[in-house]
Amino acid sequence: MKLNLEMPRKTKSFLLLATLCATAFYTTGCKEKDGNEQKPAAKIKLVTNATLGSYLADGEGNTLYLLTRDVAGNNNCTGGCAATWPIYYEAALTQDLLPTGLLLADFANITNADGKQQTTYKGWPLYYFAPVAGGQNTRELSGETKGEGVGAVWYVAKTDYSIMLANRQLKGLNGKNYKGDYTEGDGATQYFTDGKGRTLYVFTRDTKNKNNFTKNDPATDANWPVFTETLASIPSTLDKALFGSIDVFGKKQITYKGRPLYYFGRDANRGENQGVSVPTLGVWPVAVKDLAEAPNL
Repeated sequence: MKLNLEMPRKTKSFLLLATLCATAFYTTGCKEKDGNEQKPAAKIKLVTNATLGSYLADGEGNTLYLLTRDVAGNNNCTGGCAATWPIYYEAALTQDLLPTGLLLADFANITNADGKQQTTYKGWPLYYFAPVAGGQNTRELSGETKGEGVGAVWYVAKTDYSIMLANRQLKGLNGKNYKGDYTEGDGATQYFTDGKGRTLYVFTRDTKNKNNFTKNDPATDANWPVFTETLASIPSTLDKALFGSIDVFGKKQITYKGRPLYYFGRDANRGENQGVSVPTLGVWPVAVKDLAEAPNL
């Protein structure tokens, strides 16, 4: 009897396909039977926990943070700070290295004063947290968020901050520097911004949940546009219950402690707070955590 030692045609085809996939895997990837290409490992992840919600992490799940002093888009963590908060840098992010819901356009790389590069998200430089343990800085483990709220200036990097905090010198449109009490002088003040670092103000002539500035006239309203963003995430050191909204000529304006929030039309760049001196000091202060409740008048 003659034995048929020839391999069946289907088996040959399967082995040929497997060989081709193994050869091409590290260069172009291999299409599975359903036609889907194997996706490269993510360089950025979205991680969720019960307390903080969704935030950014690197590809290994290590939490990424932002610093309120960096509101202008540059790194302000140097010296000993840099050891505790190492920079995050990814040289070659592409859209396929990001999870669904993240846009490549929101990421960029900057060069810091020391020549090192750092990745930013929506203009905020990104960092890790490496507190001192056993006499040396040790980066926190994957999934840990111990850096949240440290010094009221460090926060996990979220995708949906509608309110953020800035720590920066107040500098009016008149070119003068002011402290938090609006006397002339140097020193950073912590105040509210939107998620992309644009300063938010209150109008001292407003009353509780009542906008007394906006006239539905584009010529004047553009000087102090209302803050209309839908309220989503806020820093964990703020109380979300203190925020609300009012209707202003069909727009939903966000309020804090009953005070409507505004932009200043001439703040062209993130972190600018020129409105504090317009038309005079005290009329349009920056919005701060300890703001007094709006008067019931």
